[in-house]
Amino acid sequence: MKPVWGLLGVAALSGAFFLGQTTEPGTAKASAEDTPVLVRADGSYPTKPLEKDVVVLKVIQTGVNSLQSFPSIQEGLDFNLAHMEKMAKDACTTGKKPDILLYHEFPLTGYSSGSRTEKLPYTVQIPGPETERLGKIARSCDTYMIFGSYATDPDWPGHILSINAVIGRDGTVVKKFWKSRNIKRLYADREITTTTIEAVRDRYREMYGMEEEFPVLQTEFGNIAVSTVQFDPFIFAAFAIRGTEIMLRTATLFDQADVTYTAFTNNYYSAMSNFALPLNPNYEAGESIIVDNKGKILAKEPSLDKDGIIEAEIPIAEFRKGRKIPNYAYEMVKPVFEQYRQEIPINHLDMPREQLPETGAAMKDLFDRISRFIGDGVKED
Repeated sequence: MKPVWGLLGVAALSGAFFLGQTTEPGTAKASAEDTPVLVRADGSYPTKPLEKDVVVLKVIQTGVNSLQSFPSIQEGLDFNLAHMEKMAKDACTTGKKPDILLYHEFPLTGYSSGSRTEKLPYTVQIPGPETERLGKIARSCDTYMIFGSYATDPDWPGHILSINAVIGRDGTVVKKFWKSRNIKRLYADREITTTTIEAVRDRYREMYGMEEEFPVLQTEFGNIAVSTVQFDPFIFAAFAIRGTEIMLRTATLFDQADVTYTAFTNNYYSAMSNFALPLNPNYEAGESIIVDNKGKILAKEPSLDKDGIIEAEIPIAEFRKGRKIPNYAYEMVKPVFEQYRQEIPINHLDMPREQLPETGAAMKDLFDRISRFIGDGVKED
């Protein structure tokens, strides 16, 4: 995937974004007394005491095996779990002992095709039997283990979620990071159908709180956040302002410059775990990376099509010393962005199960109907 650098570069350097604000008709507004403190005015941010001065991050790159390609879903899950376990054991027994293990976006379920109804069975619930099994590895290795997955949740019937799960050193799920938003208008004939925070923002906020829109997990190894978003500088700026020190990213293909410039612009360490694919003239997979807060590559997996493990040390104590949140030009660019309205309104998938778009083409039809850029769209007051 290659970014449109005109848009990305300007937006990334401006660092402007909106956090918990809306002027859209029919959206929920929290009163000032109900709004939690999301950003400290003095530039500091909450942390936990560090257990060590330098932490070891390892990124695990593997292939993808769709559950649809196995005789049964359980056989597919067992196969993928066994491979995740093997790679984790390799990471824990070679090189430096990891404090954090990062997998890519779909090492457990792989990808599924077809309609929403057809895809729903090829998901997992988090926590569940799969995270219990992976938790044993995390506990024995004494490491955080992070991976992405297609998931479902009884509180969100019919929705297919893209979740990044964080398993703690005790083997339990300590955090679930929903995908913030999907990239849009990438394909001519379809849109991504998974449900993101943006797609159901008001109901998500009511259920989990504003703090969970850009959550940061404070750990003894630093403040971490996890995201599958790409080419979206405002999202990553929001995570930075909330106190992220290590931005962990899971990918379905990616552009290296997106990772390096995002880390540099937002002054945090970062990593991207990509999947491996058989060599193909249309796609270049693999090449997972770890970068520092200046965008310098600390480690890179050389392979496009093979499993691999890379590692880097993060001097978290020295990095945190005297650190403040990034210095953005928010007040300068605010008048421009206050007049901007994104093409597709938030909350676009907050609807009954029977109305949820079944296919990518149906999702595109929905976007075309509600677009503020084409047709009648949604009118502002």
